[in-house]
Amino acid sequence: MAYLEIERKFLVKGEYKSLAFEVTRIKQGYIASGNGRTVRVRIRGNKGCLTIKGPSDSRGLGRFEWEKEISVEEAEALLTVAEPGIISKSRYLVRADDGHVWEVDEFYGENEGLTMAEIELKSENEPFSLPPFIGREVTGDRRFYNSHMRKNPYRLWKQDINLEAD
Repeated sequence: MAYLEIERKFLVKGEYKSLAFEVTRIKQGYIASGNGRTVRVRIRGNKGCLTIKGPSDSRGLGRFEWEKEISVEEAEALLTVAEPGIISKSRYLVRADDGHVWEVDEFYGENEGLTMAEIELKSENEPFSLPPFIGREVTGDRRFYNSHMRKNPYRLWKQDINLEAD
């Protein structure tokens, strides 16, 4: 399915795990990445997925996304030919008071110590409320793109980050 993905990303500064209604382990790699375009393979729980993303708009809010479910066996095979740097994380789903679902990703390995939350919106102007665990917005900051973190992991630049909102 292809669509325009509109999302906002934030650093996490507080407790969120007790609010989650679901948690899933994710392993993902990139078959190809460059010029803002990516071909990603992901295993999330017991499902595989192949995703193609176009470049982000100038503010980093929206981008083309096409996604197709594949078997875990196919995803595992594709991960063997992925570019170096597999992303490993747990995803916690948290429903906010306004009904939106936040995806909170806790990273492992080279990106250990980083926790980010994102919200997908139907339009750039859609209103939403910020749960108390939300810190500084990092939408459009390429350092926080998974495809970037596989090459330039968080451990190399984490000392430069302030988790609090601006």
